Amino acid sequence: MKRFIEGECRTQTTLLPESIDDYITDTNPVRIVDVFVDELDLCKLGFDGVEPAITGRPSYHPAILLKIYIYGYLNRIQSSRRLEKETQRNVELMWLVGRLTPDFKTIANFRKDNGKAIRSVCRQFIVLCQRLGLFSDALVAIDGSKFKAVNNRDRNFTSAKLQRRMEEIESSINRYLTALDTADRQEPSVAKAKTERLQDKITALKEQMKALKDIEVQLNQTADKQISLTDPDARSMKTRGTGIVGYNVQTAVDTQHHLIVAHEVTNVGIDRDQLTSMAKQARTAMNVQNLTVIADRGYFKSEEILACHETGITALVPKCKTSGAKAAGRFDKADFIYDAENNEYRCPAGQTLIWRSSRIENGLNLHRYWSSCCQQCDIKAQCTPGTERRVARWEHEDVLETMQTRLDQAPESMRIRRQTVEHPFGTLKAWMGTTHFLTKELKNVSTEMSLHVLAYNMKRVMNILGAPAMIEAIRA
Repeated sequence: MKRFIEGECRTQTTLLPESIDDYITDTNPVRIVDVFVDELDLCKLGFDGVEPAITGRPSYHPAILLKIYIYGYLNRIQSSRRLEKETQRNVELMWLVGRLTPDFKTIANFRKDNGKAIRSVCRQFIVLCQRLGLFSDALVAIDGSKFKAVNNRDRNFTSAKLQRRMEEIESSINRYLTALDTADRQEPSVAKAKTERLQDKITALKEQMKALKDIEVQLNQTADKQISLTDPDARSMKTRGTGIVGYNVQTAVDTQHHLIVAHEVTNVGIDRDQLTSMAKQARTAMNVQNLTVIADRGYFKSEEILACHETGITALVPKCKTSGAKAAGRFDKADFIYDAENNEYRCPAGQTLIWRSSRIENGLNLHRYWSSCCQQCDIKAQCTPGTERRVARWEHEDVLETMQTRLDQAPESMRIRRQTVEHPFGTLKAWMGTTHFLTKELKNVSTEMSLHVLAYNMKRVMNILGAPAMIEAIRA
C-alpha cells in the first residue's frame, strides 16, 4: 500500500496519556454538562437519593445519573441499554462520570423515579438563559406537533375502529364457513387437510372477536371513548395525510435565538385550548411583564384570545374562515362595518343593520343585527340567500378586531412564526428518529421530552456563546 496514508501497526506498543483528562479538550461540550450539573442544587430540585442511606448497599449519586442522561440526549442516545454500553467504552462519558458503569436498570429507574425533578432542571436552564439576557425580545411563537408513542396503531381503538374491525372478522368467518362447505364436497384426503386449516382460522378469528368484545367493555367505560393497549395515555390524532397514535407537544419558542422557553406534552389532538396556558408559561419563564405571542389559525378561539388580553399578553392569531359566503361569491362579514358609537352595522349597500336580539350560543353572548330593507335591496343576491342578512357580534368582539388590526399592521408575523417554531420541531424529530418516544404514560413521556428540550437548548446556547463563555456564565 505505497503512496497511501498508513496507520500504525496494531502490535506496536504505545504510551497513552496518564490522565483521561488529556483526551477532553477545553471546548468539549461534555465539560459544560459537568459544570452545569455540579452547579445545580439537586436536593432543592427534588431528586431522590441526594442524601445517602445509612445502611444498605451504596448507591450512585443523582448527579452521576443526570450527567449520563444529559450527555446521552445531547448525542442522540436515549436508550438506557445503549447508555450502559457507552459508559464502558466512551472516553468522554468515562471522564464525565469518573469511570462509573451503572447498569441499564439503574439508569432507566432514575429517569422514571425523578421525572418532576428532571423537568425542573429543564426549567432551570431557561432561568440561566434569562439571566444571560438571551430573551431581550419579549416575543415568542407557539405551535404544537404530533409525536409518535410506542403504541402501535393496531393497538389503539375507538368506537368506529372497533366496529369496523368486528365487521371485518365477521366477514372473514362467513367466508371461511363457505369455503368449509365447499371443502366437504371434495375428496376425503383433500377435504380433511383443508377442513382442519379452515377450522383453525375460524377458531383464531373467534378468539379475536372475544378479545374485541372485552375491549369494547373497557372502551365504554372511558371518558373519550378511546383506548390504547400499550401506552394507556397515548391517543389517536389527525395529522397531514394520515393519523398517528401519540402525543401533542406544545412549545413556545423565542424568536430571537430560537430557544424553547416553555413546553408541555398533552394527549389532546387539537391546539385550540392551549394558547393562554402556553403564553403564561412563556411569560413566567422569560420573567417579563409584557409578552407578544404569535400562533397559527389552529389556536384561534375567542375565549383564549380574551383570556390573553385580560392577563396582559398580546396575541397575534389569524382568524379561522368558517363562513362559506366568500367562497360562494357573496359578501363576507368583513364587508359589514361596525359603528361602535351607535351600536349598528353598515352593509355594502349603505343600509343600517340595527341590534335586534341577544342570545347565548356555545357559552358566548352574541348580539344579532339585521335590516328591514333586505327584501327591496338590488344586490341582495350578492349578500344572502335568506330573507335578510343577519350579522352576529360577540360581546367582546372589539378584542378580536384590535388583534386583527395588529395583524394587518404586521404582515410578516406569520413568516416569523413559521421560521421560528417549525425549526425546533424538525430538529427534535430528526434526533428522535422514526420512533419518537421510548417511554409510556404521560408523566414519563413528559420527562423524556424535557430531556430532549434541555439538550436542544444547550446546543443552541453553545452555538451562541461558545463553550468557554458558557462555562464561565454557569459558574458565575
